[in-house]
Order: sequence, then C-alpha cells, then structure tokens
Amino acid sequence: MPPANDTLTPMQITDEEFNLLRRLVYDNFGINLTDQKRSLVVGRLHQLLRRNGFKTFQEYYNFLVHDRSRANLTELINRISTNYSFFYREKAHFDFFQQTALPGVTARLGSKGSKDIRIWTAGCSTGEEPYMLVMLMHEYFGSQYNSWDAGVLATDISDRALTFAQRGVYPEDRVTQVPTMLRNRYFTQQHNGEVAVKEQIKREVTFRRFNLMNPQFPFKKRFHMIFCRNVMIYFDRETRDNLVRKFHEMTEPGGFLFIGHSETLDRGQGLYHYIMPATYQKI
Repeated sequence: MPPANDTLTPMQITDEEFNLLRRLVYDNFGINLTDQKRSLVVGRLHQLLRRNGFKTFQEYYNFLVHDRSRANLTELINRISTNYSFFYREKAHFDFFQQTALPGVTARLGSKGSKDIRIWTAGCSTGEEPYMLVMLMHEYFGSQYNSWDAGVLATDISDRALTFAQRGVYPEDRVTQVPTMLRNRYFTQQHNGEVAVKEQIKREVTFRRFNLMNPQFPFKKRFHMIFCRNVMIYFDRETRDNLVRKFHEMTEPGGFLFIGHSETLDRGQGLYHYIMPATYQKI
C-alpha cells in the first residue's frame, strides 16, 4: 500500500500517454485537449488512478478502451470537463432573449396559430442557463405562460453536472447577478445559506445527457433558439464547423443561435446572419 501522502503527489504522464488520452477524448467528445491542459488532466485524474490501483496512465487508458459499458469513459469526461457557471452570465444575451428574440418568435408563431416554443440549451452545465430562460419567459408571458408550450430542453455530456442541475440548489455566489425582484420571485432561501430554484421553474426544464458529437441529432422538430455558450472553445475548427452545421439543420428559419462571447462563427459558411456579438439568426 502506498504511503498516506502518496495520493497528494500527482502521477507523471508521458507524452505518449497524454496523446492517447487526448485522442480518446477527442474521438468520443470532440474536446481538444491542448498541451496547456496537460497539468489539468493529471490534476483531475491522478487520485482516481491511485484509488483504482492503476500504476500508470497507460494502464488506465487500456482499461478505458476495453470497458464495453463506457461507464468509466463517462467518469473521465465528468472529471476533465469544466462546469462552472452562474445565473445571468453574459447578461446581454438574456436581455436580447427577453426583449427581441421572444417577441419575434412568438409573433411568428402567433401568425401560424401555434404556441409551441422550442428552446435548447446545449451544454447546460449546472443548469443556471435553462432555469434563467424559464424565469424570463415567466416574466415575459406573465399570467399567459401556461397557455404556451414553453419549456426548455437542457443537455450536457456530464452526468455530474446534470445531477447538480436537477437538484436546483446553488451557493449564494451563483445568484449575485440576478435582480432582487427575480430572486424573490423564483428562488427560495435555504437555512444553510444556499438558494433553491422554485418548483414552478424546475418542472419546466427537461434535463438529458447528450453528446454533441453524435453524428445525427435525434430531435423530431427544429428549435426556435439554441444556446451553446462557452462549449465550442474546447473544440478545434473542424469540430466547431461540423457542430454549427448540425445546429443550423435543427434551427427554425428565423431562429437564433447564441454562443459564448469568446467564440466566433465562420461567417464564410453562410449559415447564420450576425446580429450582435455571439448572437446569430438563421435567415
């Protein structure tokens, strides 16, 4: 048995081992682990390897590729993916959503006699984004909310993030950007200092595990709005372009795609029209 403090000393990873894990992650999840992520990979995995008796990253890699259940591959992505978020992150998007996108979409739906609003947050992390969208729809529709089919589909690759999201309970620092009126209306203060999203909001979000690298998206209907913010920064250009093409196929004409402010679309693809930073519309 290793000394008690041995788990505190990160294991070493060779160039070959890092490249094998990098290729495995890329092929399965599209995430491009650059050389700068090497210490992150070691830092987040070494205790897992120690606990399960792997002496090298090569042994761990061999175990992963022969695990037919893929459960341990899921554990890998849970550990190396970053899932920190907070409510009202990149506020300009939420303002545009409430003031421009929602009125435009509902007007087009109304002209067709439909009340089916379809919104997808792809890479929902710990749930702040989809819950915030539902709150803003409640604000926009008011007493008429229940006459609309206006829930949100929220997907992520991380089981751990989805479990956190479904619980709907957050540390105080995650809601500091939320206006007091919305906090009072849609959150409940907990005795331990945390805040909980109210049930009327939670039941309007459907959480599902989904891999954006799936060759085909299985959705039967297109979405009026797709939020995929701060996800594509982990992908290389080819992966990003392929994903945007799939998003385009799943966006209703006139619908919107929201990406992170540190991300850009290749306008040469001609798929979306630029509206404002990180906001695009399918024409």
